Amino acid sequence: MINALHTSSIKSLPLLARGKVRDNYAVGEDRILMVASDRISAFDVIMGEPIPGKGELLTKMTLFWFDKLGHLCPNHLTGQAPESVVQPEEVAQVKGRAMLVKRLKPIPVEAVVRGYLAGSGWAEYKAGQSVCGVKLPAGLKNASKLPEPIYTPAAKAEVGEHDENITFEKTVQMIGPELAAKIRDLSIAIYKAAAEIALKKGIIIADTKFEFGLDKDGTLVLMDEVLTPDSSRYWPVEGYKEGANPPSYDKQFLRDWLETATVDGKPWGKTAPAPRLPQEVIEKTAAKYREALTRLTA
Repeated sequence: MINALHTSSIKSLPLLARGKVRDNYAVGEDRILMVASDRISAFDVIMGEPIPGKGELLTKMTLFWFDKLGHLCPNHLTGQAPESVVQPEEVAQVKGRAMLVKRLKPIPVEAVVRGYLAGSGWAEYKAGQSVCGVKLPAGLKNASKLPEPIYTPAAKAEVGEHDENITFEKTVQMIGPELAAKIRDLSIAIYKAAAEIALKKGIIIADTKFEFGLDKDGTLVLMDEVLTPDSSRYWPVEGYKEGANPPSYDKQFLRDWLETATVDGKPWGKTAPAPRLPQEVIEKTAAKYREALTRLTA
C-alpha cells in the first residue's frame, strides 16, 4: 500500500501557502519548494481523504510535459533536487512528489484553452452559442471537437472559491494588451502541441488550463502543474463519442459519485465539509490517474 500524504509538514522551511493540492515553502528569497500532496478537490472543495500516490503521479506528468514543451516556453524548474533543501527526516515527504522552482510574479489569469466543447463550456454554448465571449458555429454537440482551439480565460479565485470565466478583453484590462495577447497565443500553441502528442498515445485532451508568471527580467514563464488530469480534461480515444460525456481520466469519476452523495441523509450541497469517500471511490480514482500516466509515458 502506498503511504498517502494529505498534508505535508516541512518544519525546516517557511510555509508560504497551502493550495487545493500543493503546499508551497520558501527556499531563500528566490525559490519555492512545491510539494504535491495526495489531496483531491472537486467543486472547489478539498476532500478529507487523500488519493494514495496522486501527488507523485501529478509531479511525474508535469515533468513529462515540461520536457516535451520546453522549446515553446521556459518553465519554472531550477534543475535542482528538491531533497537537497530539506532535512534528512523530511526527505520522505518530498521524494518523487516535489519540484524546486523559481519564485515568479504570478499572473492573476488562468489561461484556459478548449479544443472540445465540454463542462461549463457546453452549458454556456447551449445558452448563447458562445463561450467566454467567443462566438462558435451553430449545431455543435456535447463533446464536439471545435473547428480551432479557443482561449477562454478565467480570473483566479481564492482557495475554496470558484474561478470566474472572463473575456479576453477583461484580461487586457487586467494585465495589458501585449501580455494578454502573448499568453493567449502561447497557451493555444502549447495546447496544440500537447494535444498532438497525447493523441498518438490514445488520449484526447479536451481542455486545459495553464498558469504563467514573470521572472525578474520580465520573461514569461510557464509555472505550476501542466497538463495533468487535475488541470485538464483527459478522454481515452476509444471511449469518445460526440453528443455524450466521454469517460475520462480526470476527477470525473469522483465528481459523478459526489453528485449522488448525501450528508446526514440530504444531498451534498457542494460546500465544505465534503462527504466521506468510500474506499472504492478512492481506489478507482487512483487507478484513473495511474492509467493516464502509464498511457502517456508508455
